[in-house]
Amino acid sequence: MEIITDVFLPLALAFIMFSLGLTLTFSDFKQVFVQPKNVIVGMLSQIILLPAVAFLLIVIWGNNLSPELAIGVMLIAAAPGGVTSNILTALGRGDVALSISMTAITSLLVLITIPIIIGLSYSFFMGADQAQEISISKIAFSIFAIVTIPVLCGLLIRRLFEAFALKVESFTGKLSTALFVIVLIGAIAKERHNIIPYFIDAGFITLLLNISMMLLAFYIAKIFGSGMKQQIAISIECGLQNGTLAIAIAGLLFGGGVYIIPAAIYSLIMFVTSLIFVYLVRKKL
Repeated sequence: MEIITDVFLPLALAFIMFSLGLTLTFSDFKQVFVQPKNVIVGMLSQIILLPAVAFLLIVIWGNNLSPELAIGVMLIAAAPGGVTSNILTALGRGDVALSISMTAITSLLVLITIPIIIGLSYSFFMGADQAQEISISKIAFSIFAIVTIPVLCGLLIRRLFEAFALKVESFTGKLSTALFVIVLIGAIAKERHNIIPYFIDAGFITLLLNISMMLLAFYIAKIFGSGMKQQIAISIECGLQNGTLAIAIAGLLFGGGVYIIPAAIYSLIMFVTSLIFVYLVRKKL
């Protein structure tokens, strides 16, 4: 089991992030200048509002959630979306360029955001005495090694060898999906004896986090964004989180266990709610 946690999970995540990098180009970041208002609204919703909503829900839940599950919820709230959000944005007839830009930016910002969010969460839920057990620098280094570097490598290969990147993009995408499924099944299987009690404890809060955040992001984008297509993109980006990243970080920092359960549950829930959302907005457009 340690081999899976210490070796397979990081390698699987690194490949998934590399695959994401292959789909990106430097022009994907231009939306920051083309649509600064929409990017700012989307980024604030995903990086600040999402963890804040997760924290508020955990506090409201009170003693019904163990500290480990609470940190697990914060982990999934801190993990940004991936290429799947871009695909679903396209299916929902949203602003794909905005979605891709948000994915690209948040995938690089996790080097800063995840260590801060997880460090503060661990200190709050576990207590200041145990906070010394977790190293912010270790989290940052892990994120840099298995997320930032692979994304940048993929981005650079796409820039220098575009024909090759386009040729292998379909294969790497399918393999990334397969790896995600394997990671998800493995995470659930590891805790199979406790999955029902954990689902009872964390299932509703993850569902509530997913739905409430998609709705909040949708209506915040309606007030401050440019239009319906941008609302769709921002809502989906805030609803689809990187479950593999959350599970991998939980494995690296805490050895997996209870910490991975919210990410595993959320990963299952988000596809259902996102497809329902896409169906509803397609009818509206």
